[in-house]
Amino acid sequence: MTLENVTNIAGLFEIINKCKGNVELVSEEGDRINLKSRLSQYLAVAGVFAHGYARQLELIIEDQEDLEMIMEFIVSGKSRE
Repeated sequence: MTLENVTNIAGLFEIINKCKGNVELVSEEGDRINLKSRLSQYLAVAGVFAHGYARQLELIIEDQEDLEMIMEFIVSGKSRE
């Protein structure tokens, strides 16, 4: 899944933390970073989101329900309760 112009970084991580399966960020070099890890989230914020937003993110989402939840967040800007 490719996300573009992500500005609600905190909201995105809040949704990712609710996911059941792994959610990985794929770097330009092809490395996969597990975004369910708090340390990885901090590293992603420091690198990818250095300007307060991310132009483009490539995510690998294992669980179909997690994918639907993230898509719902992207479309509505709100998380499920």
